[in-house]
Amino acid sequence: MTTAIRHDWSREEVERLFALPFNDLLFKAQTIHRQYHDPNAVQVSTLLSIKTGGCPEDCAYCPQAARYATGVKAEKLMSVEAVLAKAQAAKDAGASRFCMGAAWRSPKDRDVAKVAEIVSAVKSLGLQTCATLGMLSQPQADTLKAAGLDFYNHNLDTSPDFYGEIIHTREYQDRLDTLEHVREAGLRTCCGGIVGMGESRAQRAGLLATLANLPEHPESVPINRLVQVAGTPLAGTEALDPFEFVRSIAVARILMPASVVRLSAGRESMDDALQALCFAAGANSIFYGEKLLTTGNPDVEHDRRLFERLGLKPMEIEIEPGTVHADIVAHDHATA
Repeated sequence: MTTAIRHDWSREEVERLFALPFNDLLFKAQTIHRQYHDPNAVQVSTLLSIKTGGCPEDCAYCPQAARYATGVKAEKLMSVEAVLAKAQAAKDAGASRFCMGAAWRSPKDRDVAKVAEIVSAVKSLGLQTCATLGMLSQPQADTLKAAGLDFYNHNLDTSPDFYGEIIHTREYQDRLDTLEHVREAGLRTCCGGIVGMGESRAQRAGLLATLANLPEHPESVPINRLVQVAGTPLAGTEALDPFEFVRSIAVARILMPASVVRLSAGRESMDDALQALCFAAGANSIFYGEKLLTTGNPDVEHDRRLFERLGLKPMEIEIEPGTVHADIVAHDHATA
Protein backbone atom coordinates (compact mmCIF):
# COMPACT_ATOMS: atom_id res chain seq x y z
CA MET A 1 0.00 0.00 0.00
CA THR A 2 1.32 3.43 -0.96
CA THR A 3 1.95 5.76 1.96
CA ALA A 4 -0.49 8.68 1.89
CA ILE A 5 0.77 12.23 1.45
CA ARG A 6 -0.08 14.36 4.46
CA HIS A 7 -0.03 18.07 5.25
CA ASP A 8 -0.94 17.85 8.94
CA TRP A 9 2.26 16.77 10.67
CA SER A 10 2.75 17.90 14.25
CA ARG A 11 6.23 18.74 15.49
CA GLU A 12 5.86 16.03 18.12
CA GLU A 13 5.26 13.39 15.42
CA VAL A 14 8.32 14.56 13.53
CA GLU A 15 10.45 14.52 16.68
CA ARG A 16 9.39 10.91 17.27
CA LEU A 17 10.62 10.02 13.79
CA PHE A 18 13.98 11.63 14.54
CA ALA A 19 14.17 9.56 17.75
CA LEU A 20 13.72 6.18 16.04
CA PRO A 21 16.67 3.76 16.09
CA PHE A 22 18.87 4.64 13.12
CA ASN A 23 18.26 1.39 11.23
CA ASP A 24 14.51 1.55 11.78
CA LEU A 25 14.39 5.13 10.52
CA LEU A 26 16.36 4.30 7.37
CA PHE A 27 14.23 1.23 6.70
CA LYS A 28 11.05 3.29 6.99
CA ALA A 29 12.44 6.03 4.74
CA GLN A 30 13.72 3.58 2.12
CA THR A 31 10.39 1.71 2.09
CA ILE A 32 8.49 4.93 1.40
CA HIS A 33 11.13 6.07 -1.10
CA ARG A 34 10.58 2.94 -3.20
CA GLN A 35 6.83 3.56 -3.32
CA TYR A 36 7.33 6.86 -5.16
CA HIS A 37 10.76 6.73 -6.82
CA ASP A 38 13.27 4.55 -8.58
CA PRO A 39 15.68 3.86 -5.68
CA ASN A 40 18.70 3.88 -8.00
CA ALA A 41 17.94 7.06 -9.96
CA VAL A 42 19.35 10.42 -8.89
CA GLN A 43 18.29 13.73 -10.42
CA VAL A 44 21.35 15.75 -11.47
CA SER A 45 21.35 19.55 -11.42
CA THR A 46 23.97 22.24 -11.94
CA LEU A 47 23.85 25.54 -10.06
CA LEU A 48 25.43 28.71 -11.40
CA SER A 49 25.71 32.04 -9.61
CA ILE A 50 24.64 34.50 -12.30
CA LYS A 51 24.97 37.52 -10.01
CA THR A 52 27.36 37.11 -7.10
CA GLY A 53 27.83 39.06 -3.86
CA GLY A 54 26.70 42.43 -2.61
CA CYS A 55 23.51 41.19 -0.94
CA PRO A 56 22.11 43.63 1.66
CA GLU A 57 20.71 40.91 3.93
CA ASP A 58 22.37 39.57 7.08
CA CYS A 59 21.86 35.80 6.76
CA ALA A 60 24.44 34.52 9.24
CA TYR A 61 25.54 31.63 7.01
CA CYS A 62 25.98 33.53 3.75
CA PRO A 63 29.34 34.63 2.29
CA GLN A 64 27.50 36.81 -0.25
CA ALA A 65 26.22 39.26 2.38
CA ALA A 66 27.90 42.61 1.77
CA ARG A 67 28.32 43.25 5.50
CA TYR A 68 30.64 40.26 6.04
CA ALA A 69 34.32 40.19 5.07
CA THR A 70 34.42 36.84 3.27
CA GLY A 71 36.44 37.70 0.18
CA VAL A 72 33.40 37.43 -2.10
CA LYS A 73 33.29 40.43 -4.43
CA ALA A 74 30.08 41.89 -5.78
CA GLU A 75 29.62 41.21 -9.48
CA LYS A 76 27.10 42.29 -12.09
CA LEU A 77 24.51 40.01 -13.66
CA MET A 78 26.11 37.71 -16.23
CA SER A 79 25.28 38.12 -19.90
CA VAL A 80 22.90 35.78 -21.70
CA GLU A 81 25.79 34.44 -23.79
CA ALA A 82 27.98 33.68 -20.76
CA VAL A 83 25.18 31.85 -18.94
CA LEU A 84 24.25 29.93 -22.07
CA ALA A 85 27.82 28.66 -22.44
CA LYS A 86 27.79 27.42 -18.83
CA ALA A 87 24.40 25.77 -19.36
CA GLN A 88 25.62 23.95 -22.46
CA ALA A 89 28.67 22.71 -20.55
CA ALA A 90 26.39 21.48 -17.74
CA LYS A 91 24.19 19.62 -20.23
CA ASP A 92 27.26 18.07 -21.87
CA ALA A 93 28.40 16.89 -18.41
CA GLY A 94 25.08 15.12 -17.83
CA ALA A 95 22.95 17.67 -15.99
CA SER A 96 19.22 17.69 -16.72
CA ARG A 97 18.36 20.81 -14.71
CA PHE A 98 20.16 24.15 -14.71
CA CYS A 99 19.69 26.35 -11.66
CA MET A 100 20.58 30.04 -11.62
CA GLY A 101 21.15 32.03 -8.45
CA ALA A 102 21.41 35.80 -7.98
CA ALA A 103 22.33 37.52 -4.71
CA TRP A 104 19.39 39.90 -4.42
CA ARG A 105 17.08 40.53 -1.49
CA SER A 106 14.32 41.14 -4.01
CA PRO A 107 15.06 41.87 -7.67
CA LYS A 108 13.85 44.99 -9.47
CA ASP A 109 11.46 44.50 -12.36
CA ARG A 110 14.23 45.32 -14.84
CA ASP A 111 16.38 42.60 -13.27
CA VAL A 112 13.58 40.07 -13.64
CA ALA A 113 13.20 41.02 -17.31
CA LYS A 114 16.90 40.29 -17.87
CA VAL A 115 16.70 36.98 -16.03
CA ALA A 116 13.61 36.05 -18.07
CA GLU A 117 15.69 36.47 -21.22
CA ILE A 118 18.38 34.21 -19.74
CA VAL A 119 15.77 31.60 -18.75
CA SER A 120 14.35 31.48 -22.27
CA ALA A 121 17.83 30.97 -23.72
CA VAL A 122 18.71 28.17 -21.29
CA LYS A 123 15.35 26.49 -21.86
CA SER A 124 16.11 26.40 -25.59
CA LEU A 125 18.88 23.88 -24.82
CA GLY A 126 16.33 21.37 -23.55
CA LEU A 127 17.25 21.77 -19.89
CA GLN A 128 14.84 22.19 -17.03
CA THR A 129 15.30 25.64 -15.55
CA CYS A 130 15.35 26.82 -11.95
CA ALA A 131 16.10 30.24 -10.46
CA THR A 132 16.65 31.67 -7.00
CA LEU A 133 16.56 35.48 -6.97
CA GLY A 134 15.20 36.38 -3.54
CA MET A 135 11.69 37.60 -2.76
CA LEU A 136 9.31 37.93 -5.71
CA SER A 137 6.11 39.85 -6.27
CA GLN A 138 3.24 38.11 -8.04
CA PRO A 139 3.83 39.93 -11.37
CA GLN A 140 7.54 39.01 -11.23
CA ALA A 141 6.70 35.34 -10.68
CA ASP A 142 4.27 35.51 -13.61
CA THR A 143 6.99 37.02 -15.83
CA LEU A 144 9.41 34.19 -15.05
CA LYS A 145 6.74 31.58 -15.69
CA ALA A 146 5.95 33.13 -19.07
CA ALA A 147 9.68 32.98 -19.94
CA GLY A 148 9.67 29.22 -19.43
CA LEU A 149 10.99 28.88 -15.88
CA ASP A 150 10.17 25.46 -14.43
CA PHE A 151 11.20 25.78 -10.78
CA TYR A 152 11.75 28.59 -8.31
CA ASN A 153 13.95 28.03 -5.28
CA HIS A 154 13.17 29.89 -2.09
CA ASN A 155 14.29 28.15 1.10
CA LEU A 156 12.75 28.53 4.54
CA ASP A 157 16.28 28.02 5.92
CA THR A 158 15.25 26.89 9.42
CA SER A 159 12.31 26.55 11.79
CA PRO A 160 10.13 29.57 12.61
CA ASP A 161 11.35 29.62 16.22
CA PHE A 162 15.06 29.63 15.30
CA TYR A 163 14.81 31.94 12.30
CA GLY A 164 15.39 35.11 14.33
CA GLU A 165 18.77 33.77 15.45
CA ILE A 166 19.96 33.58 11.84
CA ILE A 167 18.28 36.39 9.86
CA HIS A 168 17.03 39.84 10.88
CA THR A 169 16.52 41.58 7.52
CA ARG A 170 13.56 39.49 6.36
CA GLU A 171 10.60 37.95 8.17
CA TYR A 172 9.61 34.30 7.96
CA GLN A 173 6.28 35.36 6.48
CA ASP A 174 8.13 37.08 3.63
CA ARG A 175 9.45 33.68 2.59
CA LEU A 176 6.01 32.10 2.79
CA ASP A 177 4.55 34.97 0.72
CA THR A 178 7.09 34.45 -2.07
CA LEU A 179 6.31 30.72 -2.12
CA GLU A 180 2.62 31.58 -2.48
CA HIS A 181 3.36 33.91 -5.41
CA VAL A 182 5.43 31.19 -7.06
CA ARG A 183 2.65 28.61 -6.68
CA GLU A 184 0.04 31.07 -7.97
CA ALA A 185 2.15 31.63 -11.08
CA GLY A 186 2.12 27.89 -11.77
CA LEU A 187 5.82 27.40 -11.08
CA ARG A 188 7.05 24.32 -9.28
CA THR A 189 8.73 25.05 -5.96
CA CYS A 190 12.18 24.12 -4.73
CA CYS A 191 12.24 24.76 -0.99
CA GLY A 192 14.29 23.36 1.86
CA GLY A 193 16.66 24.55 4.52
CA ILE A 194 20.03 24.38 6.23
CA VAL A 195 20.94 22.12 9.13
CA GLY A 196 23.92 22.44 11.44
CA MET A 197 23.52 26.15 12.21
CA GLY A 198 23.33 25.54 15.96
CA GLU A 199 19.67 24.61 15.99
CA SER A 200 18.31 21.83 18.22
CA ARG A 201 16.88 18.56 16.91
CA ALA A 202 13.43 19.87 17.83
CA GLN A 203 14.08 22.90 15.61
CA ARG A 204 15.21 20.67 12.75
CA ALA A 205 11.92 18.84 13.22
CA GLY A 206 10.17 22.22 13.12
CA LEU A 207 11.75 23.09 9.77
CA LEU A 208 10.73 19.79 8.18
CA ALA A 209 7.23 19.94 9.66
CA THR A 210 6.77 23.45 8.22
CA LEU A 211 7.89 22.27 4.78
CA ALA A 212 5.62 19.21 4.92
CA ASN A 213 2.62 21.29 5.97
CA LEU A 214 2.84 23.77 3.09
CA PRO A 215 -0.29 23.77 0.86
CA GLU A 216 1.72 21.78 -1.69
CA HIS A 217 4.88 19.86 -0.93
CA PRO A 218 7.87 21.38 -2.71
CA GLU A 219 8.75 19.31 -5.76
CA SER A 220 12.41 19.64 -4.74
CA VAL A 221 13.56 19.78 -1.11
CA PRO A 222 17.24 20.75 -0.78
CA ILE A 223 18.72 19.78 2.57
CA ASN A 224 21.87 21.85 3.01
CA ARG A 225 24.62 21.04 5.49
CA LEU A 226 26.09 24.28 6.79
CA VAL A 227 29.28 25.28 4.99
CA GLN A 228 31.21 27.37 7.48
CA VAL A 229 32.81 30.36 5.77
CA ALA A 230 35.35 32.54 7.55
CA GLY A 231 33.96 36.02 8.11
CA THR A 232 30.35 34.90 8.59
CA PRO A 233 28.79 34.82 12.08
CA LEU A 234 28.35 31.03 11.91
CA ALA A 235 32.05 30.32 11.32
CA GLY A 236 33.19 28.13 14.20
CA THR A 237 29.77 26.61 14.89
CA GLU A 238 29.97 23.06 16.23
CA ALA A 239 29.64 20.68 13.30
CA LEU A 240 26.47 18.62 13.03
CA ASP A 241 26.91 14.91 13.71
CA PRO A 242 26.93 13.09 10.33
CA PHE A 243 24.30 10.57 11.45
CA GLU A 244 22.03 13.44 12.50
CA PHE A 245 22.34 14.79 8.96
CA VAL A 246 21.31 11.40 7.55
CA ARG A 247 18.37 11.38 9.98
CA SER A 248 17.32 14.76 8.57
CA ILE A 249 17.34 13.32 5.04
CA ALA A 250 15.34 10.27 6.12
CA VAL A 251 12.71 12.30 7.95
CA ALA A 252 12.34 14.64 4.96
CA ARG A 253 11.75 11.59 2.76
CA ILE A 254 9.07 10.22 5.11
CA LEU A 255 7.25 13.55 5.42
CA MET A 256 7.36 14.41 1.70
CA PRO A 257 7.24 11.04 -0.11
CA ALA A 258 6.80 12.30 -3.68
CA SER A 259 9.31 15.14 -3.47
CA VAL A 260 12.85 15.00 -4.76
CA VAL A 261 15.15 15.34 -1.73
CA ARG A 262 18.42 16.95 -2.71
CA LEU A 263 21.88 16.71 -1.17
CA SER A 264 22.82 20.32 -1.60
CA ALA A 265 25.43 22.58 0.04
CA GLY A 266 27.98 20.84 2.22
CA ARG A 267 28.41 17.76 0.05
CA GLU A 268 32.08 18.62 -0.50
CA SER A 269 32.80 17.75 3.13
CA MET A 270 30.94 14.41 2.97
CA ASP A 271 32.89 11.25 2.26
CA ASP A 272 31.49 8.64 -0.11
CA ALA A 273 30.15 6.47 2.71
CA LEU A 274 28.12 9.35 4.16
CA GLN A 275 26.69 10.19 0.74
CA ALA A 276 25.76 6.53 0.23
CA LEU A 277 23.88 6.57 3.55
CA CYS A 278 22.03 9.69 2.41
CA PHE A 279 20.97 7.96 -0.81
CA ALA A 280 19.80 4.98 1.25
CA ALA A 281 17.83 7.41 3.45
CA GLY A 282 15.94 8.75 0.43
CA ALA A 283 18.06 11.50 -1.11
CA ASN A 284 17.63 11.36 -4.89
CA SER A 285 19.09 14.58 -6.22
CA ILE A 286 22.49 16.27 -6.19
CA PHE A 287 24.13 19.38 -7.56
CA TYR A 288 26.73 18.38 -10.13
CA GLY A 289 29.86 20.41 -10.76
CA GLU A 290 32.72 22.04 -8.96
CA LYS A 291 30.96 25.18 -7.73
CA LEU A 292 27.82 25.59 -5.64
CA LEU A 293 27.26 29.35 -5.76
CA THR A 294 30.36 30.52 -3.83
CA THR A 295 31.29 27.30 -2.01
CA GLY A 296 32.92 24.11 -3.26
CA ASN A 297 31.26 20.97 -4.58
CA PRO A 298 32.62 17.52 -5.52
CA ASP A 299 33.95 17.37 -9.06
CA VAL A 300 31.99 15.76 -11.88
CA GLU A 301 34.37 12.82 -12.41
CA HIS A 302 34.28 11.90 -8.72
CA ASP A 303 30.48 11.92 -8.80
CA ARG A 304 30.46 9.72 -11.89
CA ARG A 305 32.72 7.20 -10.17
CA LEU A 306 30.55 7.27 -7.05
CA PHE A 307 27.44 6.62 -9.15
CA GLU A 308 29.18 3.66 -10.80
CA ARG A 309 30.25 2.21 -7.45
CA LEU A 310 26.74 2.50 -6.03
CA GLY A 311 24.91 1.41 -9.19
CA LEU A 312 23.16 4.76 -9.47
CA LYS A 313 22.01 6.39 -12.69
CA PRO A 314 20.99 9.94 -13.58
CA MET A 315 17.24 10.43 -13.36
CA GLU A 316 15.48 11.15 -16.63
CA ILE A 317 13.66 14.46 -16.58
CA GLU A 318 9.90 14.61 -16.85
CA ILE A 319 8.68 15.98 -20.15
CA GLU A 320 5.38 17.83 -20.20
CA PRO A 321 3.52 17.34 -23.50
CA GLY A 322 2.88 20.49 -25.47
CA THR A 323 5.78 22.44 -23.97
CA VAL A 324 8.80 23.95 -25.68
CA HIS A 325 10.95 21.54 -23.67
CA ALA A 326 9.05 18.52 -25.03
CA ASP A 327 9.34 19.84 -28.59
CA ILE A 328 13.11 20.25 -28.20
CA VAL A 329 13.60 16.74 -26.83
CA ALA A 330 11.41 15.26 -29.55
CA HIS A 331 13.45 17.09 -32.19
CA ASP A 332 16.70 15.88 -30.63
CA HIS A 333 15.48 12.28 -30.73
CA ALA A 334 14.33 12.63 -34.31
CA THR A 335 17.70 13.97 -35.48
CA ALA A 336 19.91 11.72 -33.33
